[in-house]
Amino acid sequence: MAATDKSLRGARNHLYPIQAWYCIGLFIFIIAIFQWISFFHSKFAGRRQITNVSDPEHASVHRRRAFSWRRIPLGLVNAYRVISFRWTLEFGKSYALNMAEVFVTMAYIIFLFVWAFINTTDLEGRTLDITYWCNRSGMLAASQFPLITALGTKNNIVSLITGISYDKLNYVHRMMSRVVFILLWAHGGCEVVRNAPFQPYFAQQWLICGLIAMIAFTILCIVSLRPIRAQAYELFFYVHFAMVLIFLIGAYVHTQNFAFAFWIYPCFVIWGLDRLIRFLRLVVFNHSYFGFKSGSTMDATAEVLSDDFVRLRFHRPSHFHWTPGQTAYLIMPSVSRLPFEAHPFTIASFNSTLFDVPEEQKPTSEKHAENNLTEGNLGSSAPFWKELVFFINVREGFTARLKEAALKGDKVKVFVDGPYGPSPNLGSYDTSVLVAGGSGVSYALPVLLDIIERVRNGESRCRRVVFIWSIRSVDHIRWINDVLIRALRLAPPSLSISIHIHVTGVATPIETLPQSHGLNDDAKPARDDSRSEVVESQDGKDTEISNNSLFAIESVKLARGRPDLPAILRDEVTATTGRMSVGVCGSQSIVRSVRGALRFPVSSPLSVANGGPSVTLHIESFGYA
Repeated sequence: MAATDKSLRGARNHLYPIQAWYCIGLFIFIIAIFQWISFFHSKFAGRRQITNVSDPEHASVHRRRAFSWRRIPLGLVNAYRVISFRWTLEFGKSYALNMAEVFVTMAYIIFLFVWAFINTTDLEGRTLDITYWCNRSGMLAASQFPLITALGTKNNIVSLITGISYDKLNYVHRMMSRVVFILLWAHGGCEVVRNAPFQPYFAQQWLICGLIAMIAFTILCIVSLRPIRAQAYELFFYVHFAMVLIFLIGAYVHTQNFAFAFWIYPCFVIWGLDRLIRFLRLVVFNHSYFGFKSGSTMDATAEVLSDDFVRLRFHRPSHFHWTPGQTAYLIMPSVSRLPFEAHPFTIASFNSTLFDVPEEQKPTSEKHAENNLTEGNLGSSAPFWKELVFFINVREGFTARLKEAALKGDKVKVFVDGPYGPSPNLGSYDTSVLVAGGSGVSYALPVLLDIIERVRNGESRCRRVVFIWSIRSVDHIRWINDVLIRALRLAPPSLSISIHIHVTGVATPIETLPQSHGLNDDAKPARDDSRSEVVESQDGKDTEISNNSLFAIESVKLARGRPDLPAILRDEVTATTGRMSVGVCGSQSIVRSVRGALRFPVSSPLSVANGGPSVTLHIESFGYA
């Protein structure tokens, strides 16, 4: 009977991890199918005939709403988006999980533990026999590490198959690691109970390596907790690298003793392949550093914009191309503690020839003439399309040292790796709303420029764009003042653009704000003279804003205080038909506000069936670590 039990246990220990992989593979395949259906639907929807509108006033005219049974499926899809991605489980003020993440977490926990404890009744009828689930839990945990490793890399096959970016999959990477961590301790604990007294086994190499691996994994799970990652990212970065290496080596030696190391060594291959791809990118994009005569010298200019922000810009490598919303990893040996320590930042500049349009090709409608903007007012917006530009939020560690280098006026040597992450495909949307907080404008600004260019080229059906930027100091407007002016001059008449800039920092008397068309306080008109107003900035210095600048444009609105995002979004949803995209990059409070505004009843199946817009929400990670 004991021999039969042992044979049955061994067979299941080898079979169940393979079955688990089949189930996980099927789930990934289903997700990929839905993702690619959504992708191709957006592509084909964007190719529908675009009606040319010569009068800019027509851009805001919307089709009449009417109930349609044909829109019921679209309404159900919209309901799925609301429930899955806008309903959240919140943990304090700084962290939240959407229902899709909650579902995946619960499903994975149930799935893995059911596979670990199912069919654990021995042939004598004893239920939950420890000899059945002890080693099985360890083998099941080991079988998950190739996938966990893949989800933690920047170039992974799951992203390739599903189209979901690595940063969005990083939550799954951490979640799976923690679930497996519990399963491994269940394995280790039952080994202690089953083999008591345990001391004689300490002479065995496989046991020592297993214990070292578990200690390393425990330390790794502790430092990967969100509060530690957020407050001490560099500590997490170094410890993560060291503990993963120790764990994988110890796990390989431990599992080799039981002939299932084939679950561990692929982790080294996956990690090595990712590093090889990243190294090759570094060589290609930074080849002037590697002994090649051609290529650009990546000497970056770091400028202190305020106490909290640094702008980094440098010449774009000839082979480096990106799309709006993508990120790049920057390696600065003179600033980092380790020579090849990489940090991700969103690229704020625009890889396009939009601003190379000759003056005679620019729109000259009466409405644009009202802006009273001359070529001399355009300023220098060249860095936003001829260089790589980054707005970096200064905190501690790496960013604090970068600020010190900027204050000294030092040139910073930079290696660039990327680009990474998805780029929103907004060509098939009738209305796009972009919400940014502080340095989140790094995401929103290139997307806005891309929309303008695509509409100019007849590649987008977009008819309205709403750009909302929340800043602490009015002085931050200078970051993008020139490029926004130029972009608005080049915007075609068929595209309605509304820009809301909200200053949330030091209270400023409303009378001192620029008296322009854009002021949304009692609809005060713009003044006819070209005198300027003085506004107090966050650092106490006076900032001069001319009426003959950005705020002389009718579509630009300046207000004090936090934006009422629910009201703004509700108004846009009420006035819009077709497809609507909302993109947000900012703090957790901004993200929560946007999510809450786009739930039921504002964005409901009934609203869509009655001709309202189908709303898609894209959240760009802010301060991703």
